[in-house]
Amino acid sequence: MLRAISRWYEQNRIKPIQAGLAISRLLRDPDDTGQVFKVLEALRGNSLGRALMRMRADDRGMRLLEEQPNIVTALNDREALLAMPEGSIGRAYYDFVHREGLSADGLIASSEEAPRFEKIGRNERWLGDRLRDIHDLQHVMTGYGRDTLGELCLLSFMTTQTPSRGIDFIIFMGRTKGQKENPELDLKSLVKEGREIGQSAEWMLFTRWEDRLHEPLDRVRAELGFIPPAKYRMALEKLEGSQMIRPQAAA
Repeated sequence: MLRAISRWYEQNRIKPIQAGLAISRLLRDPDDTGQVFKVLEALRGNSLGRALMRMRADDRGMRLLEEQPNIVTALNDREALLAMPEGSIGRAYYDFVHREGLSADGLIASSEEAPRFEKIGRNERWLGDRLRDIHDLQHVMTGYGRDTLGELCLLSFMTTQTPSRGIDFIIFMGRTKGQKENPELDLKSLVKEGREIGQSAEWMLFTRWEDRLHEPLDRVRAELGFIPPAKYRMALEKLEGSQMIRPQAAA
């Protein structure tokens, strides 16, 4: 009984002081990706437990939990990605990370800056790692860029798909700061668009992306319900050349 209570507490507790320190550092330096993971860990609660319940309630989720594939292997195979057809998910992913100087290993390295909860199960650990590892793939599927505005909108998509208090906190602070610096933008509407795309699209964790990288990006987007981020694209045109669209490290 005491063990169960201890496990519940470990999974549900939050660390607001650590989160506040990390978000203040992140706002000073948006390129400090390690602070993102510190916020997520400090405010994670039982988000992975809820995601695990959803996975277990669906045949696709159950198969993935049984197999627990490592998406990093596929995403790091740049020769295989480059050999995929133009317009495929894998080729678009390759072009994205190559252009931005990114890698799946880079996200792993940034995440290791944050202390991790140890008292979680193997399935929750795999889910957490997979959510981290598909971050840049979510950029590709949604069409959001690595600019500051694109990252903010992508976070809205992500927390809609897999609710996260940490991401909600980052969005709130980022939107507040961004609105002051860019009063011509309707950041509330842009964040809402990210949420709407997250609601429309199939849950990213239900797809075995390792098997679909060779498929046409546009066709898979349509199949899985990804709607174009039209408001975001219009905002980019309005903001061209401003600080709000400078590239930053992926969260």
